[in-house]
Amino acid sequence: MSLFTGTASYYRQFRPGIPEDIAAILDQAAPPRSGDPRRLLDVGTGTGLVAEALLSRFDDIIAIDNDADMLAAAETALRPKLPEGSRLSLVESAAEDFVPPAGWKANLVTICRAFHWLDQAAVLARLEDQVAPDGVVAIFSDSSFWTATSPWKEAVRDIIKTFLGEERRAGSGTFQHHNRPYTDVMEESTFDQVEETRIPVHRTWTTENILGYLYSTSFAAPHLFGDRLPEFETAVRERLTDFSKDDTFAEENEFLIRFGRRSRR
Repeated sequence: MSLFTGTASYYRQFRPGIPEDIAAILDQAAPPRSGDPRRLLDVGTGTGLVAEALLSRFDDIIAIDNDADMLAAAETALRPKLPEGSRLSLVESAAEDFVPPAGWKANLVTICRAFHWLDQAAVLARLEDQVAPDGVVAIFSDSSFWTATSPWKEAVRDIIKTFLGEERRAGSGTFQHHNRPYTDVMEESTFDQVEETRIPVHRTWTTENILGYLYSTSFAAPHLFGDRLPEFETAVRERLTDFSKDDTFAEENEFLIRFGRRSRR
């Protein structure tokens, strides 16, 4: 069973996308267009949120994921938006196993909200031969609801724990934390020149958005609740009324982007 079984439709509809200013920063970090196609490799693409944000900025995009339902949702959403003359390939593959077409090298690799699921050192080593000499690897994410940073998020997380236990779930198992900062891992790879950028994000949620987001996660996927799902949903709705009279919930978040480049030797 996939970590995200049954979540693809919620993921596509309720996961926050990539803001325009983040897309612009990613675009500027990669080498500019030259005579060759500008190539993007999006690892762990899910429903294609990163690829969608960068669709007009790259000529040749390969987006990979090991979840067929996620890729199907990405195909439906992205294919109609693909600029004329651009290429988009959606590939079902684990990052640790992916092999690009012969001679294909990425100018930018993006790994968004996915690096914690990967064999990090192995993926970075594999990318050595998949990234152009002046290419960039961007590893980034914002904070999930599990790492609660506001009273209403803490309340929602407490309800999840009441139903599913104290440990953070990850599909049928529990989440295994990586204890090392991503920067340290990257500095031990070929992409050892690491630059960090933080971009603040303000969002406003509703109860429907919050439940949809939760159902898109590995720690609160609908199937985890079994026949108690309606009971869980009622508990969340009732608890959230303590924090808002008009069903709006403010969130202050940020994207932390780590850009990795090869040392100039």
